[in-house]
Parts: sequence; C-alpha cells; structure tokens
Amino acid sequence: MPDVAAVERVFDYLVPPSWEDDGRSARLGVGSRVRVVLGGRRVAGWVVEDHVAPSDGFALRPLTRLSGLGPSAELIDLGRWAARRWVGPVVGFLATASPPTVVEAIGSPPRPVVVPDSDAGWMEGAFEPTPDGSPTVVRLPPATDPIPLVLAAARLGDALVLVPTAAAASRLTTRIRRAGVAVALMPRDWSRAAAGGLVVGSRAAALAPVRDLRAVLVLDEHDEAYQEERTPTWNARDIVVERARRAGIPCVLASASPTLEALGHGRLLVPQRVEEQAAWPVVDLVDRRLDDPVRSGLFSPRLVPALRGEGGDPVVCVLNRKGRSRLLACDGCGELARCEEHRVPMVQDVDDRLRCPLDEAHSRPVVCDSCGATRFRNLRAGVSRVREELEALAGRPVLEVTTETDAGLLDGGGASVFVGTEAVLHRIQRRVARVVFLEFDQELLAPRMRASEQAMALLVRASRLLGPRSAGGRLMVQTRQPDHEVLQAVLHADPGRLVPDEKERRSLLGQPPFAALARVSGAVAPEFMARLGSPDGIDIMGPRDGSWLVRARDHDQLSEALLAVSRPAGRLRLEVDPRRA
Repeated sequence: MPDVAAVERVFDYLVPPSWEDDGRSARLGVGSRVRVVLGGRRVAGWVVEDHVAPSDGFALRPLTRLSGLGPSAELIDLGRWAARRWVGPVVGFLATASPPTVVEAIGSPPRPVVVPDSDAGWMEGAFEPTPDGSPTVVRLPPATDPIPLVLAAARLGDALVLVPTAAAASRLTTRIRRAGVAVALMPRDWSRAAAGGLVVGSRAAALAPVRDLRAVLVLDEHDEAYQEERTPTWNARDIVVERARRAGIPCVLASASPTLEALGHGRLLVPQRVEEQAAWPVVDLVDRRLDDPVRSGLFSPRLVPALRGEGGDPVVCVLNRKGRSRLLACDGCGELARCEEHRVPMVQDVDDRLRCPLDEAHSRPVVCDSCGATRFRNLRAGVSRVREELEALAGRPVLEVTTETDAGLLDGGGASVFVGTEAVLHRIQRRVARVVFLEFDQELLAPRMRASEQAMALLVRASRLLGPRSAGGRLMVQTRQPDHEVLQAVLHADPGRLVPDEKERRSLLGQPPFAALARVSGAVAPEFMARLGSPDGIDIMGPRDGSWLVRARDHDQLSEALLAVSRPAGRLRLEVDPRRA
C-alpha cells in the first residue's frame, strides 16, 4: 500500500532475488516499510500481504528498498476498520502506527519486573473481565491518584495506557519509573514498546506496537485531546476499545465525569460517596441573577477577598474570550461598534484597533461611525482588558497566561494572580488556592451538542489544580444559572447528576451516542451532497455556514452511505463525530 493518500488501493511487487543473498528477505514481512516505483516516482509504502498470487499478464516491478519495521498485521487490520469507521484513507492510520525513525529490528523482551502492590481500594476488580467483553468505566474523582490503576494493568502483563497529552504522558512515565516499573514512552520508545512491557502515550499511542497486549487503560477518557482534529477525525478511546475487544482483553475507561459514549460501553465503578466528595474541592457558586447585567460589570464583590489573597495564593481566573473587547457600545449614542461590510460586532484587540472577526482586513480606529465619538463602553471584555481590571481590583500584579508565557513565570516567578482562557488551566502545573471562572454561562449556553460535557471538563481540570477538599482550595464560579445540572453535579461532587438530563436531551434530538453524525464542508461539499442524495435511513441537515450534517442510526450505516459517494476533485472535509456540532 503506497503512502499516498489519494491512491486507495494496493499493488503487487516482486521481492528482488538479491535480497535473499544479503538477508533482507528474512526481515521482510507484513508491516514492513518499503520504497517502490509508482507512477514514475519512488514512494514509500507498507507491505500489507505476502505470498500473493499476482494477476496474469502483468510484469511486476521489484521493491527498491527495505526501510525497516512498521505496524503488525493486527494493527493493519485495525487501521482498515478505523478508516471505514471515520471515512478516511488507511495510510493515515498506518503512518500513525509506524515508528518515527527507521527501526531495523525489535529487541528481546524486557526482563520480568515485579510490579509493586498498590491499594486500589474501591477500584479493585476494575480489570476483571466483563461477561460480554465490554469495557469497565471507572469514575475517578479529580484528586484521586491513577497510579493504582496503572500498576493493576501492568500486573496483567504487557499493557497500554493512554493519557490526553504528550506532557501528561511524560509526567506519568516519570512517576511509574520511580515506582520501579520499566515503561516505554510513545512515540520515542517505539521499538521498546514493540518488545513488550508497559507502554504509555497520548492519542497516537492507540496504535502503538505491544508484543502481547493484556490490558488497556484510558485515563481522562472525556478529554477532547483524544480526538484528531484533522480528517479523519478518529478518537483514540474508540480505537483502543475495539482493539481490546478483538484481543479479548480487559479495557478500563477512567474519568472524573465519564462521557455518554463511555457509559454506553459497559459497567460503571464509582467510589463511596464520602470518598468521592473528599476528592473534589469546595465549590462556591456566585449567583449573579439579581445583578444588573450592564452596570454590575464582570466582577462580583464576592471575588474581591479571593483576588486580594485572603484564603491563600495563587489565584487563577478563567475567561474564554481573547483580546481586549468582544462587544463595544458608543458612550455617546449607544450604537454598537459594527463592521460596515459584514454588519457584525467588531472586536478590540491588543493594538487598540477595531477589527472585524470575519475579515481582519476590515479595521478602523476606535471611533463611532454613527456620531464620531471615541469613548466606548466595554460590554464584553476580553482577557487582555480583564487583566488590567483585575490588577486594579486586586492591588497586585496579574499575569496574563498564553501559550507563549514563559514557564518560569508560572512557577513562583513573581505574580500570584493569573488570568487567561482555558489554556491557563493546562499551563499551570502547581497546586493553587483558588480557581475563578469569571463568566461560566457562555460555556453552559454554547450552541454545541457537547456543551455540557465540555463545561464539565473545564471544572474537572480546575478541580485537579485545587486538589482534594482537605487541601482547602475553592472553586468559584460566577453564573446566572446556579441550578444548571453541570454546576449542581460539581457542587455536590456527583457527576452522575449530569447524566439523566444529558442523556434525555441527546436522545430526543437524535444526537450521539444515540445516532451517528458527520459534518460535510469544503469547496466541493455542495457537489458531494448532491451525489449523496437522500438515501433511506439518512437524515440531511443544512446547509448552514457552508456545511451539512449527515445523520444515521449507527456508524455502519453512516460509513456505508458516505463511502458509496464518489468524492469530487477539490477540498472536502468529512468530520465523523464532529466536536463542535
């Protein structure tokens, strides 16, 4: 199979006789990476079958080079399943399953290691096989150490552990090694993983080589980092669930707030109420329903003590709005600052100019196009403006945290109050005393299918920075919806409260996991949708903003319908299980 995404077929080649003499034939097999001549040029590819009977009447070309090892036959077959499930080319999955550098041979299996015992407590039995082979879902509170689950997987033999990010994988690997257990970190230790033992990695590690896989563990299965943003939009959690099912081995999905997709897989293990409550921080819901929405501003008086250091430092403030202002009104005539071309509200960036969010070419100074005034009221402040207001309110330095912020400034570098978008929750790695969500309603009211789960994930991440209830940290949430099921679930340290309402809502609207969904967009999307037509059992929604939603009762029906359409030439994006639908 050539490593060319546009070529969806396999080709037959001959093994050169000279490879028998120098020993390369002995190293050649299914999964080997090779180079071949295709269409007049040399391309890379994978051996996906050997000892084939070629069609008559064709003169076969020889392989030109052996480039080392690649995915096993089992992973190739899994890649074919994933390509159909997410309607994409197989070569993308084979590339993910291949080593980042040339690997000529796999070393010998690691020496047996005695995995230390750990007190799994209520998690004991998580890896016991289920009657139907389905995964076990473990509701793991934010402050609960996952190491006992990791060691339980390692005691079963060669095991695969997934975490959301590469940084989290590196930190977990360090902790495991300190416990005296050998571990391979993907993708750096590809050959060591293939030799056996415990393997840890992020999304791409779902297709990691493991010699004799005996257990699979997914930590924070709710995290959206497990889903690929590029097409095909595959999800690592779903791939390892299928991988474990094929191998007949236990699979555990751990999360502080399991998704509906995970809960639909199998049995659920939850801690005792006292233990779960102790592993969540104290939550303060700042009810702003009686505050004037215009005059009261963004900051409740209840925030002042926390911002000024009462109760401990550091303090982290979260606002998911970039720039200085997302909505301005003239102080003289009250007109909104809108783009003359697109008639949408203009935003004020850090350079103090008004810009159109749809086209940055449309910009102007901060001047009202109705009355010419230059003073505006900030109706929706962004993070850059909020930092200045927080500094005045707190009476001490406030650091705006972005992806470019130096890590030294986040670890005792002078500032004790931090503000940023949700990225600040990932950049700061130390324990904090307060996490404040300045405007959480925009998360709860976001026009997205998974808005509740995404909002819950933010609160889980914040709770992890605060630590257990005994640490004294407090999670403060400003809201006009204190009765929302997400906030009530966190307030009572009971994520199960979110499930009934979310399940009923998704079921009534025909949304995943009660249906399969795909978004179709791109320059040739209209032509693709015209070719798709209206197959039986397929619902078409749209177009809206240049995209369509295609819905079916399950993924088999959805994949069959989409794969039956001949793709027109041009840019087309097919997102199966879209995040932001």
